[in-house]
Amino acid sequence: MSQFYIIMNVKHYLDSTYLKTASQARLSDAENTIVVKNAIQEAIVEGFKLIMIRPEHVVLAKEMIVKANSTLLVGTVIDFPEGKENLETKIKEANKAIEDGADDLDFVCNYEAFKNGETDLVKQEILIGTQIGLANNKTVKWIIEVAALNDKEIIQLSALIKNVVISHFKEDDYASVFVKSSTGFYKTRDNLPNGATVPTIIMMLENASPLSIKAAGGVRSYDDAIEMIRLGVKRIGTSAAKAIANGENTTNQY
Repeated sequence: MSQFYIIMNVKHYLDSTYLKTASQARLSDAENTIVVKNAIQEAIVEGFKLIMIRPEHVVLAKEMIVKANSTLLVGTVIDFPEGKENLETKIKEANKAIEDGADDLDFVCNYEAFKNGETDLVKQEILIGTQIGLANNKTVKWIIEVAALNDKEIIQLSALIKNVVISHFKEDDYASVFVKSSTGFYKTRDNLPNGATVPTIIMMLENASPLSIKAAGGVRSYDDAIEMIRLGVKRIGTSAAKAIANGENTTNQY
């Protein structure tokens, strides 16, 4: 099997990601929009699976994709990056993203509520958010923010999401619901990993199945991506998709 063939398939797993606000990137709004446009164009040209951007850029992405006659998907984040807003806010953001043309909705799960024992609240947002996405033929991903959780919590929250989905939706729907590792924006102490690692992904795979897993944050090389794919992840979120696909290493944090 040729290296070229493998690389082309890696591209089909990659959700090329740019989620910085202008202030986070230390750019003006106009400058940041140029960065977004370049990211979208790169994803179109390179043939990645999806471009993951903030909600305010979804319309722009769809316009560029249609103009290019591309099959690139558009994903956006909901209640990003902390996931602590109420359900009404999550619903409003999700409906706006759907109206704007997003294909994938990556919700940040209220992991702090989960850690505080508010499991009914978390179950309700998983149920309603997933219902909204699936009813509109969207892919739904639930970001659990593994760096904010201990191993037991990663296992329990992955299983909770799985159990809500298998209790309320048909088996045919399972392929459209993911558990995702990280936002890439969580601040850890002592520069510890804030995204996907092999042990956390294994825990997620073992406890979220039959739902799919998206490894986000920490995948910084072609070898990292291949390892994640071999473990069984179906999507990889990265801000260095082109470098990874070209077999290069990157220092990008997401």
